[in-house]
Amino acid sequence: MQALISGRKIEDDSRKDAILEVMSDKYCRAILEISMEKPKSAMEISAETKIPISTVYRRLQTLHDNKLLGISGSISDDGKKYFLYRSKVKAIATSFHGGAIEIEVEPNLS
Repeated sequence: MQALISGRKIEDDSRKDAILEVMSDKYCRAILEISMEKPKSAMEISAETKIPISTVYRRLQTLHDNKLLGISGSISDDGKKYFLYRSKVKAIATSFHGGAIEIEVEPNLS
């Protein structure tokens, strides 16, 4: 199996399996899609995708753990934390050739 992530080959089968598993989840795909153009808060993601907020937070953590989502944030004057989430990927292409899986991830540079 081969995987190309931002031009780097990943040899770890568990990493490739994790990316494939994330991409098989409709909620993860929806979150990546909605956060490609501009960062969004968890509440915005939930409202725009109609995904329950608890599910949004779980998927945000999964996407961040797999390095597919970036997090930025600030703390308001009253001490509340405000986080924004943005997709680190623009596109993911997978192929299967003779028992080998290839994954190519196009980074989100915009």
